[in-house]
Amino acid sequence: MSNPIPYDSKAQPAYDFDTVIDRRGTGSAKWNRYPGDVLPMWVADMDLPVAPEIMAAIARRAAHPVMGYGVTSAELRETLAAEMMTRYGWEVSPEAITLLPSVTPGFSMPLKAFSALGKKGGAGKGVLVQTPMYPPILAAAGHWNLERHDVPMVDGGARWEIDLDAFGKAAGKSAAFILCNPHNPTGRVFGREELLAMAEKCLAAGTLIIADEVHCDLLYDGRRHVPMASLSPEIAERTITIMAASKTYNIAGLKTAFAIIPNAELRREFEASRMGLVDSVNVIGLDATLAAYRHGGPWHKALIPYLQANRDYLVDAVKTRLPGISLKTPEATFLAWLDCSALGLADAYAHFLEKGKVGFNPGADFADKRFVRLNFGCSRKTLEEGIRRMETALA
Repeated sequence: MSNPIPYDSKAQPAYDFDTVIDRRGTGSAKWNRYPGDVLPMWVADMDLPVAPEIMAAIARRAAHPVMGYGVTSAELRETLAAEMMTRYGWEVSPEAITLLPSVTPGFSMPLKAFSALGKKGGAGKGVLVQTPMYPPILAAAGHWNLERHDVPMVDGGARWEIDLDAFGKAAGKSAAFILCNPHNPTGRVFGREELLAMAEKCLAAGTLIIADEVHCDLLYDGRRHVPMASLSPEIAERTITIMAASKTYNIAGLKTAFAIIPNAELRREFEASRMGLVDSVNVIGLDATLAAYRHGGPWHKALIPYLQANRDYLVDAVKTRLPGISLKTPEATFLAWLDCSALGLADAYAHFLEKGKVGFNPGADFADKRFVRLNFGCSRKTLEEGIRRMETALA
């Protein structure tokens, strides 16, 4: 057994990520899915405490006795626009930002508004996605009776790569491309040149780009996120970018996200596509999002090395303690895409659930049943227990 890769908690004493938090009985989707003897390591929320600055903002708003309909403040839009410049060097107008109750409507709404109606998209009627892929993105095309054009990621040895030729062919018959960057579930971060190459294929085909960039602030090893729409004004005019504080600051349950749409006409049609189905954002989520971007910096600075150390511990454990499993080191997110094909199991997800009492996301949900997805956004103690259970299942 290898030695655990340490995390120096004294380096960031203000935030405690080591204490295991009991989430049972809190209405948690993550902890309610399985029986009590199963350790859940599936859905993408973290078992880590929210930044105290965010919790304080929530408490202040909750102290008010009225919880009526909310409205997006100019302060929130201006803060988000300023953060885009500070974090990514991307100049965004506050007017280009529209708030949403979650990320999923952000990539579903334009498919209805533009692709299915033959507006704004390319000559084709399909939707291009890069598999494996986050299940709601896989499902999005089917909601509007559109074809889904899968372009599998290529095994490049140390990392997952893009098959640009296959991408270009699929773009030519697709009205829209749903980009997921950082990529869920592989944890791959697409660099500037890769993004430019994909964008050029889409522009040539007239394909709308819908960029799900919700994991954009969870990058490791000094990487910096590049928003697709920041590459050029021409690309920005054809791109809808979806972001949120939900994953980075662990407030997904507050159901708040935002779309950045520089093209005013595209933005008007995007808003019109709500069609009575996509409502406004709740007032608590609005205040929590503002607090995250204005005051969450120190907490975020402490979080990244903790998650990176968890990632490194997991990578080491896969190599030394979990024979038959392989993993390409995630470059971002708190998710690991574990290749279980060498185990020779009919269903790796079911095997670990039954024999190890540990619950993952089944790879079949992401269009590749050979894999399972593990969430390492938890205390080190929880991660260690998860790996111990995997060892038990493999023994």
